[in-house]
Amino acid sequence: MSERMNSIVAPGRVAVITGAAKGIGLAIARALAARGMKLALLDLDTHALDDVTSTLDTDTLVVSGDVSDLSTLTRLQDETLSRFGDVAILVNNAGITQGAGPWDDPVKWRRQIDVNFGGVLAAQHVFVPYLIKAARPSAVVNLGSKEGITTPPGNAAYSVAKAAVKVLTEQLSHALLKETGGRVSAHLLVPGYTWTPMNIALKPKGAAMPDEAWTAEQLVEYFLARLLDEDFYIICPDNAVTSAIDARRIRWAADDMILNRPALSRWHPDWMDKFAAWLKADH
Repeated sequence: MSERMNSIVAPGRVAVITGAAKGIGLAIARALAARGMKLALLDLDTHALDDVTSTLDTDTLVVSGDVSDLSTLTRLQDETLSRFGDVAILVNNAGITQGAGPWDDPVKWRRQIDVNFGGVLAAQHVFVPYLIKAARPSAVVNLGSKEGITTPPGNAAYSVAKAAVKVLTEQLSHALLKETGGRVSAHLLVPGYTWTPMNIALKPKGAAMPDEAWTAEQLVEYFLARLLDEDFYIICPDNAVTSAIDARRIRWAADDMILNRPALSRWHPDWMDKFAAWLKADH
């Protein structure tokens, strides 16, 4: 753990987490509470938030509302600073997944973009100026997705939103380095296949956790170890996809442009077998 991170993920300091009532957000909240941090939690599900509060052994502020609503995020910051007078880490975790293809109704797209990208952007707009002005080290963690990096076909709106989060977080990291000299940092958390309510909802009712998936707790353990080492890209494996496989998939996707292959060649009928052979080959 770096000295700077040791002063951020520290007893008595405050973590603000969006989408904190379940899944990855809740697992992060529990892990940070176990390290003695105070919590400010936002979620649209009021009842789930109330249930969460009783399970966390730390001073916890709960705010219910929509992460895509700027007034909700302003209220979250106001109440957090009024109660705690500090923000050490902002975790932009809230997200949704609803299918929308390249020529679907823009109305279907808008909600995806508003929550998955707009919520992150709005939270940065509200919280980052405070983090810059404050005298203490702090960090912003944005939840990305592998679908925003290799952009597989099938859920274009989600991939577009998560690709935007990746670019936004890279830009934020660079701007914060120039503005604060590294006192405030940004980090991109990219989960592997994680068994969360979002993914469970895509399965038949009562489906068992697949062998390929990690639990949210496994993901958070990996995430915290990498965060404490100051990593920017925190790309998580799972029980089926190793970090080496992730690296090869990312390299192949980048080479589509460099080698002028067809778009998304990994799934193109003329290139699928070539990709599979390349993935298995020694490098």
